[in-house]
Amino acid sequence: MTTLEDGDMDTFSQELLAFDGVKLAAVATVLYIIVRCLNLKSPTAPPEIIYQDTPLSLYLLKSCPMLTKEYIPPLLWGKSGHLQTALYGKMGRVNTPTPCGVRKFLPMHDGATATFDLFEALGDHSTGDDITMVICPGIGNHSEKNYIRTFVDYSQRQGYRCAVLNHLGALPNVELTSPRMFTYGCTWEFAAMVGYIKRSFPQTQLVVVGFSLGGNIVCKFLGENYSNQDRVLCCVSVCQGYSALRAQETFLQWDQCRRLYNFVLAGNMKKLILAHSGTLLGMNSSNIGDADLNRLYAATSLTQIDDNIMRKFHGYSSLREYYEKESCVHYIHKVSVPLLLVNSSDDPLVHQSLLAIPRTLAEKMPNVIFALTQHGGHMGFFEGAVLFPQPLTWMDKVIVEYTDTICQWEKKRPACQRTGSNQRDTNSSCLQNTPSGEHMHTQPPVSALHQR
Repeated sequence: MTTLEDGDMDTFSQELLAFDGVKLAAVATVLYIIVRCLNLKSPTAPPEIIYQDTPLSLYLLKSCPMLTKEYIPPLLWGKSGHLQTALYGKMGRVNTPTPCGVRKFLPMHDGATATFDLFEALGDHSTGDDITMVICPGIGNHSEKNYIRTFVDYSQRQGYRCAVLNHLGALPNVELTSPRMFTYGCTWEFAAMVGYIKRSFPQTQLVVVGFSLGGNIVCKFLGENYSNQDRVLCCVSVCQGYSALRAQETFLQWDQCRRLYNFVLAGNMKKLILAHSGTLLGMNSSNIGDADLNRLYAATSLTQIDDNIMRKFHGYSSLREYYEKESCVHYIHKVSVPLLLVNSSDDPLVHQSLLAIPRTLAEKMPNVIFALTQHGGHMGFFEGAVLFPQPLTWMDKVIVEYTDTICQWEKKRPACQRTGSNQRDTNSSCLQNTPSGEHMHTQPPVSALHQR
């Protein structure tokens, strides 16, 4: 039987200590990566609010605590914009309700058939008025998506009728009736839905809501023609990028994994387009040919798909022209109704440089408030204590709270001063009572409102 010499024992002890040191270093490295990736050291804070010192803005900030208090995401993963975005994309929402609506079909002038789902309110609104939310979902989305269903159910219970546009070609069980699909900024289908609501409910007032790509569409719609703002109380846009031309270069960068997200979104768009390839190719008026579809198979980015397919639906001669004409950045300054623009600093899809657009708007336009959260990702905004998120998100609640406050504000004003009133530009006595002396303020992401 052999025994270890003293020298051998020393060597063994040193090797054991060295091995334990390697394991300890490996564990420390993994923990460091987790902390960095999950952004666990990032503090929670209220949104940064950019606004002008108008009576309405001050009333909103006083009456909307969601805009001025801390947004607290789930502790273990909610400070990661990537996880917020991924969970929204895959899971949508937790405990998703199933609101009951009626699907409407609207023939368009070019042979297309727009569809939207109409959901009646489940109770009276706090003002007693008839108010309809007209909602435009994100890219390739429709009323059956979990985040839309959750938001609609919550809004119905607060007394809002909801109309949700189904993007042309997005519903898997509805065939195209013309050789085109939805595009980044085409407002035709949304305009048709709004027109139907106005005709069917002559007494209703409208609240316009757009998510991501839908935010671009609704802001462009309101700015295209001043008459589009008739009977509109306010507009809320969440997580849009404002300018496709500026965004295209950032979307090809690897920073914040945008190139990977670009690839995934391009794959989803390819599936949608190919599902309707027969219709897109089979009609005489189609601008899409076999060569275009062949290039589509090889596309790895949304830019390539937009250049080969999407711009041709409306006959744009170049990708630059398509992006210029379809982006709301050229129309949004013409929107005069109260406008809430919401973005997140850790949104992996919207580059920080694009946020200069809403910031500048809020600095110059008295009707605009820009809310920038520190966390939330792209369309995530989950709330929760440690691990499990709440069924309703910060986004769901802040949209309804802002809208409720606007409705209360409008209810208290004289009829001639109300948003969308045809008399507001002609009644001099009302104009004489309009407040002036507006100043821009930036509320930092700390609770400093009561210090002013």
